[in-house]
Amino acid sequence: MAQQANRPLPNAYQLDEYLIERQLSLGGFSIVYLANDAHGRQVAIKEYLPNSLALRGEDQICPIVSPEHQAAFRYGMKCFFEEGRALARLSHPNVVRVLNFFRANDTVYMVMEYEHGRTLQEFIQKHQGHISERFIRGVFTRLLNGLREVHAHKLLHLDLKPSNIYLRTDNTPVLIDFGAARQTLFTDQPILKPMYTPGFASPEHYTSRQDLGPWSDIYSIGASMYACLSGGAPQAADERVKKDVLTPAQMRWGGQYSDRLLEIVDWCLNLDHLERPQSVFALQKALVASAAPPPSKAVPSWLERVMGKLKKSTVK
Repeated sequence: MAQQANRPLPNAYQLDEYLIERQLSLGGFSIVYLANDAHGRQVAIKEYLPNSLALRGEDQICPIVSPEHQAAFRYGMKCFFEEGRALARLSHPNVVRVLNFFRANDTVYMVMEYEHGRTLQEFIQKHQGHISERFIRGVFTRLLNGLREVHAHKLLHLDLKPSNIYLRTDNTPVLIDFGAARQTLFTDQPILKPMYTPGFASPEHYTSRQDLGPWSDIYSIGASMYACLSGGAPQAADERVKKDVLTPAQMRWGGQYSDRLLEIVDWCLNLDHLERPQSVFALQKALVASAAPPPSKAVPSWLERVMGKLKKSTVK
């Protein structure tokens, strides 16, 4: 089935105990709504509705799934439901809070706390290349608190990027949209296409995925910090593997930010997953450290080689 734009549920639609107010966002895998619960409290509701498998047209409520896509649709729905179940067990101020999940209209819905604010992506677009180091350290140090909790529950996010990092009005970060995490729950049926965002996905996202681990989310953290500095996504990892033209942060912003911060960004963006921080705790420890010497792998040999090549090309 070709990609298509699915119609959202209508405004003022009664969905179980929730009253739909309006659509908040539309993605290739789901639609998110702003709604009110039975007590009048605002919530965000995420509806499982993959564009490639299901179609909901004008004046329809239940999606239409062709027979050849039924198996994939049901598998994805099961994963979505299990994602809701797993996230409902998490309770952390830096991770989106799942309040409820239920089946209706031949699909599945996840109810989450509604947060006021904007995404880090919106913040980056507004402050193109002018984000302070204090802001970056503050946001990512707190965000890593939430990511540590996710990893402690044997989950991976796998789609970390600025648009999935929500900033409350006080700039407290919240991890949202664990859409890719559901794929780590069932690895025996790779029916659905991998979900990742070029520039923020690690090299192992593109391979057999057997090497995926906490270090994969850490690559995405590094890419997100790089985006804060540059105003846009770094070179995609699969392209870097073929020909790495990504300018290391230490070369691009040396003198504008502390050496320590730039070293950490480059450390996280190492193409070799074994050369990155192996845990969120290790990364967080480095990020909050003062002017202490960086870990031995913070300036790995690969970076020295790249910097040497760039210097030679500049001389020519």
